[in-house]
Amino acid sequence: MAKELYKKLKSLRENNHFSQEQIADELNISRPTYMQIEKGERELTISEATKLAHIFDISLEDFLAGRESVSPVVTIQERKERELKDKNEIRINIPQEKANKFEQVLLYILAKIGGKPNIGQTVLYKLLYFIDFDYYEKFEKQIIGAKYIKNHYGPTPLMFAKIIDRLEREGKVEKIKSKFYKHEQTKYLVNPNEPFDLSALSAQELAHIDWEIARLGDMTAAQISALSHIDTPWVAAGDREPLEYEHVFYRPEETSVREYEEL
Repeated sequence: MAKELYKKLKSLRENNHFSQEQIADELNISRPTYMQIEKGERELTISEATKLAHIFDISLEDFLAGRESVSPVVTIQERKERELKDKNEIRINIPQEKANKFEQVLLYILAKIGGKPNIGQTVLYKLLYFIDFDYYEKFEKQIIGAKYIKNHYGPTPLMFAKIIDRLEREGKVEKIKSKFYKHEQTKYLVNPNEPFDLSALSAQELAHIDWEIARLGDMTAAQISALSHIDTPWVAAGDREPLEYEHVFYRPEETSVREYEEL
């Protein structure tokens, strides 16, 4: 395997906003084993290389040669930002990430229902997605404004890995492995001795989060993933492409949360 591959693997992972553990999970290997790969201490199998090329959205040939292509998310974002500027659109189609609000919403969810047996990482991803996109449909403004991409199991918030890693280092959350109906899952529990700030969230935003928790908080990963898979932003996006907030105005009845006046 080319030395260039191992030199570029870390930057490919970081540019696509994945943690080492997320990539290890995708490859069905342990994090220490994946770290050995990044250091060039362990060879990749062909099946692992093929899966990584798919994750990073580059050809297998380029991946094996250690050639790093530009992140597809960034390319798409830049192209659409130019299009919006040229068209002088009023609505901002590409959301601005708000790390502070993302952290506060995440901690609030974990404090409220993080201990429930069904609340693993997959359910958290979908809760954050519906909180963000439902709020946009209701009020035509963003509560978090995070970027979500279309992955096989549903919408994935790109900010999640970076923020949860920092919260772990700061001792605000603890990551544990558990099983729910024989399915392995990653859970995050808040440290009750570490206070967290909610000052960035308005009363309306907190009420919206509580409403989402009440209606979605008991769903299993399979149930909430299935719901996200019929939602227009998910359906309209290409594989590994960002989900468009504007698509919430074309939702089916099953996912729409706004009452529209008949014309």
